[in-house]
Amino acid sequence: MTYEGTLNKMQTELGNPIQYYLVFENSFLNVNQLLGKEIEIIFDGYQCLNCGKQKKIFRQGFCYDCFYSSPAVGDWIMKPELSTAHLGIADRDLDYESRVQLQPHIVYFASSSEVKVGVTRNTQVPTRWIDQGAEQALAIVEVPNRYLAGITEVALKNHFADKTNWRKMLTNDILEVDLIEEKKKVLELLPNEARDFFDIDAFQVAPLIYPVLQYPKKIASLSLDKTASYRGTLTGIKGQYLIFEDGTVFNVRGNEGYKVRISV
Repeated sequence: MTYEGTLNKMQTELGNPIQYYLVFENSFLNVNQLLGKEIEIIFDGYQCLNCGKQKKIFRQGFCYDCFYSSPAVGDWIMKPELSTAHLGIADRDLDYESRVQLQPHIVYFASSSEVKVGVTRNTQVPTRWIDQGAEQALAIVEVPNRYLAGITEVALKNHFADKTNWRKMLTNDILEVDLIEEKKKVLELLPNEARDFFDIDAFQVAPLIYPVLQYPKKIASLSLDKTASYRGTLTGIKGQYLIFEDGTVFNVRGNEGYKVRISV
């Protein structure tokens, strides 16, 4: 059976284990059902997720022109502290930015390689944690807008990592930590604007269980730009990665906007 379409990040459903879905224009696929099976991924071209044109993808599923014009990929996405909608100041589109920035955001700890600090809208919990391959996560504070979350993250980045080591995450080389104990350390580190939102008892640790039959000892990343066709046996799904028996890993989110055929 063959499924074809343009890659978007896998949709997820919290469960034991987490369920993963690839959703295409005219079909969808529960990826968990492919565990232990041989599949083939064939690269068929590009389609920008914003304009829909068949133009080479630049970053995050967008062509070059859309990446530098769409409000969905402004600098404040990766750097929440640059958010300005709370001041009524636009970056690219104030209406869009107000809808996204002026809603409750969570600053959190996640354990996906070591302890890292991150930011997400509260509506993206636990999706954001799953996408990062976190083994467990714990909210630190919930604040009313993205700017406050951003300056809180910046303050904590001086003491905690803010990026996941994806190689350690995919080989399950995870540092065991007590996130509640880590959270107890942060009150004095928070900016004054965020301290009133801190409550040590407000949130619980969320454990996350991934559908992985076996973890590889060494990994090699599959690039569709370099390898237009790959066949292998799927042995796991974690974060937004497919893990194969030979140690090949494929970052679905990193290949958004790529048109593929997946044969089972």
